[in-house]
Formats: sequence, C-alpha cells, structure tokens
Amino acid sequence: MKKMLFAFIALFFATFSFAQIEGKWKTIDDETGKPKSIVEIFKKSDGKYYGRISQLLIKPENNNCVKCKDDRKNKPLVGLEVIRGLKKDGNEFTGGTITNPKDGKTYNTAVVRNGNTLAVKAIVLGIAVKTQTWHLVK
Repeated sequence: MKKMLFAFIALFFATFSFAQIEGKWKTIDDETGKPKSIVEIFKKSDGKYYGRISQLLIKPENNNCVKCKDDRKNKPLVGLEVIRGLKKDGNEFTGGTITNPKDGKTYNTAVVRNGNTLAVKAIVLGIAVKTQTWHLVK
C-alpha cells in the first residue's frame, strides 16, 4: 500500500512539474547552433510568467540592448526581461511577448514544454514564424 501511495504521489508531482516552465533554460543560437544564454523563467504576483537573461554564454557585439525600442533600450543584456506576460492555457503558455535583443524586435509568443525542452514560438499575425528549442538547465 505504501508503494502505491508513493508511486501515486511521484506521478502527481511529475505530471504537475511537466506542465510548468519555471526554471533556467539554455537558449541556442540559430546561426551557430551553439548555446547562447541562460534565461530564467519565473512567475510574478500577477500570475503571469516572465523570463530574463541570467547568463550570457557567448560574447555579444554589445552588452546592452541598443536596438530595443521600449523601456529595455540600452539596458544590460544580463537581467534583461525578454519574455513578458505569458499565461498558462492548458499545456501551452500564451498571450505574452518575446523580444530578440539582437535586433530589438518584439513578437507575440507561445511556449510548450516537452519534458526537458521548451518550444518557444515567435508569432506574427497568428502564425509561428520561428520556433526555438530551449533546454532545461539542471
């Protein structure tokens, strides 16, 4: 009986954590295929999810977001909030935005977790124009 209870509890928490995106994720550079940065995703008191660069793994051309067009303009890349306002919607996290610090463009975004990876989609006019795979940092 104890083994069944333990198995049920372990399965419950595994299922619960599977749908969560909070944590640190390694991003991969689209051009080189090499790890680029670590983004930490967290939940704010408004119940929405946000992500900020916690570490750079390659040396950027500039240490600030010089091409950003909003309150992030000229802010340091480390600590920069690149994901804003995601809401959990079933197995997806939607309704937020993602900013590419390299060109300063902001896109609508949707994120789906699949085990130890996230599919992070940049969306324009309701169509995913680019999808990146981010990897969980343990």
